[in-house]
Parts: sequence; structure tokens; C-alpha cells
Amino acid sequence: MNKKNILIVGGTGFIGYHLAKKAIQKKLIVTSISTKPAKKIRYLKKVKYIICDISDKKKLTKVIKKKYDYVVNLGGYVDHANKKKTLNSHYIGCKNLADIFIKKTPKFFLQIGSCVEYGFNESPQNENMVTNIKSIKSTYGEAKLSATRYLIDLYKKKKFPASILRLYLAYGPRQDQNRLIPITIMACLKNRIFDCSTGDQIRDFIHIDDVIRAIFKLIKSKKSIGQIFNIGSGKPVKVKSVIEQIRKISKGGFPQYGKIKLRKDEIKKLYPDIKKIKKEINLSPKISFNKGITSTIKYYKDSFLI
Repeated sequence: MNKKNILIVGGTGFIGYHLAKKAIQKKLIVTSISTKPAKKIRYLKKVKYIICDISDKKKLTKVIKKKYDYVVNLGGYVDHANKKKTLNSHYIGCKNLADIFIKKTPKFFLQIGSCVEYGFNESPQNENMVTNIKSIKSTYGEAKLSATRYLIDLYKKKKFPASILRLYLAYGPRQDQNRLIPITIMACLKNRIFDCSTGDQIRDFIHIDDVIRAIFKLIKSKKSIGQIFNIGSGKPVKVKSVIEQIRKISKGGFPQYGKIKLRKDEIKKLYPDIKKIKKEINLSPKISFNKGITSTIKYYKDSFLI
């Protein structure tokens, strides 16, 4: 029996690494496309790594030589301050991939979207909400929503087997230290004084293992094609309570609340309605925040010998 192939665009990133690792465990042949080589902490021997910018269609066409059973697009420029690169990687890059794979159609093309695609729609946000693209204040949000619309249109016109998974805040081991949870963990483990906002924002944090379970459930489900799904824990929390829980488990850290001002366009409450993915894909998050954050803190403590 032939092994199935999976192409992970952005396979060197935080989610990409965990997806590739699980795919290897499931005996899939794994290929990654990214703009940079994998960092040491996210390198996997059994992955074939290809370096290519997905916004360059000519080069991308050359490196995608074979047909894949599954394609998961996690690609995109991380620094959203560069508007041109953000648009090119998150929208043009997705469009290029879809245009190439319309000729080498996979069984499933999963686009990892974002909660910012809902703009200022009130939480809990659900998949039926309509967003006026002009109301979205970030280039990243515009690019992600444009990619979603392009794929849904391609499904309607040509039955392209695409689905969109709108992700809220994923966390877990091996995440770069430029996100709220890793920043807080490292500061608390080192017993530092650190600046933060008032922490009044309400967010939904989902453990990486639950994200990966959702991805595999979706790509194996034909009835999810042509649809948009939210994925989050379904249990929104105040940012301040997250920081305090990390402090308690880490036994250290001195957060200076209110030192970092909220952006003018920052949404105070941002969390999903996850009824659709529960009902249609029979998927519910399994990892509680306490369990997930405890294991994540242990990873950073062990890895950095604190």
C-alpha cells in the first residue's frame, strides 16, 4: 500500500513542526515548504525541506513537482509590520498554491485562517458572520480574508477541495519567544520584572495538540470541504488570569500591569463559537488550560535549564 503524501507550507514554524511530527507518526511522507531552514529545535530528520517563497509563482511551480494527497497552508510572513510582504505571503502565496494545485488536485487543501478575519464582529464569533473587508484594520487580516474568499470561490466554481480553519491563540512547546505565553513563561521562570497591559482583554487559548487533532480530523473529512471552521478551546479567559496562572505554577515573576498600552484598534473580547466544528466534525478540545500550560512551562524550564 502506497504511503500518503502531505505538503506542509510553513512546516518549519511552530504549528508546522507539530503537524509534521504527528504526520510522521501517522506514517505519512512529509514535505515542507518555507522561506527559511528549520531552526534546530524544530528540525525533523524525516521531513523533506524545500526553501521557496510562495509569493514567487514561477519558483513555486518549479519546486512543486509531484501530486500530494493533502496540502496544509500555514505559510506567511510573521512580521506583519511589512505590509507588502504580509499581503504577498498570506494572500498572493495562497492564491499561487491554489492555482498550481488546481492542476494537481489533492484530496484536501486546508488553509489555516485567522480570527482576525472577523474584523470587529462581536464575540463569540461564528462562521456565518459576514465581514466587510474595508472594516479590517490590518493588512494581515485583509490578506487572510481575501485568501479565504478566493478558496471558497474556487470550490464553488471548480469544486476545488479546500477548507478553512480559523485559528484563535495556539500555544505549547517550541513556540517562538515573541508571543504572550512564551514571553510570560520565560519572565516568570527567571523571576523578572516585566511590562504588560492591564490584562483585561478576553482571549481564547488552545493547546497545540488540540490544533493538530483538528487539522487531521478536517483533512480526513470529505463533508468539511468548501466550509469554514473555527477552532479554539471554547473557554475564553482574561489575559491577566493567564499571566497569574503562569506566575503561580512558575513560582516567580513580577508583571507590571498597565505599562503596555492597548492599540487603538485592539479588540477587547476575541473568542470563537466552536459549535460548528463540534457538530459537523465531532471535534471537541481535550486539553484543559491548566494541563496545557503546566506541560508548556515544564518544556521551557527543561529546555532552557532554568
